[in-house]
Amino acid sequence: MMVFTRSLLFAAAMLSLAACGSSPGCRALTGGAIGAGGGAALGEILGGNPALGAAAGGLAGAATGAFTSPSQVNGGPSPVCN
Repeated sequence: MMVFTRSLLFAAAMLSLAACGSSPGCRALTGGAIGAGGGAALGEILGGNPALGAAAGGLAGAATGAFTSPSQVNGGPSPVCN
């Protein structure tokens, strides 16, 4: 239960950075970070393989951040690269 709670809190914290920023590179960076965090949490919870989940989630998040515009998905200004 503790692993689930920690994973859920980590995923919620990472969601605060979801695809924010205005440049495609910044959006890819933040999208990849949130995807990796969420993927690792789900990988641990569902299959016991957080590394595979982080790799898949990071790739999906980076692609989503890079190929969407701020008008499609906007989490506000990035605290990382603005």
